[in-house]
Amino acid sequence: MVETRPLPRARALRRTVSTVLGSRWALVGLLALIALFIAVASSMQGVTGTRMLGLIVRGVLLGGVLALGALGVTLVFGVLKMANFAHGDMMTVGAYLGLVVMSLLPAGAPVLGLGFGYEFIVALVVVMPLVGLIAYGLDRLTFRRLRQRRSAPVMMAMAALGIAFGLRSIVYMVFGADFAFYYQGRARPVVELFPGVRVRTDQLFILGLAVLLIVLVYLLLERTKVGKAMRAMADNADLARISGIPTERVVFWTWLVGGALAGAGGMLYGLDVQLRPEMGWWLLLPLFASVILGTIGNVYGALLGAFTMGIVWQVSSAFVNPAYGPAAAFVVMILALLVRPQGLMGGDR
Repeated sequence: MVETRPLPRARALRRTVSTVLGSRWALVGLLALIALFIAVASSMQGVTGTRMLGLIVRGVLLGGVLALGALGVTLVFGVLKMANFAHGDMMTVGAYLGLVVMSLLPAGAPVLGLGFGYEFIVALVVVMPLVGLIAYGLDRLTFRRLRQRRSAPVMMAMAALGIAFGLRSIVYMVFGADFAFYYQGRARPVVELFPGVRVRTDQLFILGLAVLLIVLVYLLLERTKVGKAMRAMADNADLARISGIPTERVVFWTWLVGGALAGAGGMLYGLDVQLRPEMGWWLLLPLFASVILGTIGNVYGALLGAFTMGIVWQVSSAFVNPAYGPAAAFVVMILALLVRPQGLMGGDR
């Protein structure tokens, strides 16, 4: 029997179809279809447009917190090529350090129609660089030694996981397992964004501050020598070292910025809900899912992934138990990666 081979035209057509299906526009189309499915399903379930709009707004607010954590994760991965599984617990450390700093300050009256006083802002300013320095100190104690020994990425990841358990255990020992609050019993002002859609002013502050920090990170990466050095090291660490870039200084700034974002994210998340020792651990998987969806190592992809995960997480609560919100977000991530494995901002194959 004579074996037949596909004609050149058929092979070219197959290659074209494969390229189109794996393109960024195909992924955008998939997300649009998912949004259309949600709209139809909500109409069939009797979910009102006002409630759906409120869920989308809450998803954007949650996405702001996830974006801060995802930025730190993707910065560390991009520069150091390691999965920092301790990032979530660094957020927990930041949240509880904020509680300590606030306890040392006299309580002030709420400012600017918000539900917190000046002491929260002061604590945030103190905690962000402090958590950054803690992150760098942990790198000097553990990860730097592993990098010098050329350890495999899985060893770096396991070391980060061990640090995560250690940090959480310290939080348990010092603060206990009970919930804690920055402000217990204080009224939380609300504002009506749209007819029937009400959010707390604290949540608007959280989103606004998250956007501000994201813009500052963008300016750092695009307009400063340190940011350009970080991007060069992310592209090729060996070439950056040969070119005379002070890589240890880049490592310091990477951990400082990543840790500061973790501290801010932890305090803002704690302000919105409550503090508990496992709060960062519960956020870790959504953070990594956001980074993977947006393209791991890509800062701007992490932002897109975080807001996508936040919106899906909240909108899904219109159909299923809110406890399954993260699972619904993971399903969307898996479907998106089946179409485009390199993520939203990955290069075309």
